[in-house]
Amino acid sequence: VAVKKIQLQGLRKNELKVNELMVMKVNRNPNVVNCLDSYLVGEELFLVMEYMDGGTLSNVISKTFLLEHEMAAISRE
Repeated sequence: VAVKKIQLQGLRKNELKVNELMVMKVNRNPNVVNCLDSYLVGEELFLVMEYMDGGTLSNVISKTFLLEHEMAAISRE
């Protein structure tokens, strides 16, 4: 598993994070890393997620060049 730690600050952000968490827990998809559980500790939200070898999506995007048709295929999936 991987644990993602999110700082909860500001009511609007908290609402968005809770909505995102509820969607992640209810919807399962083999093409998306699934959220297994969550824990609220003080002002921090810990998400326990499936481990995805290869790093974060933002790391992959910043270090990889994709052609337009490759981006379209990833977006479609």
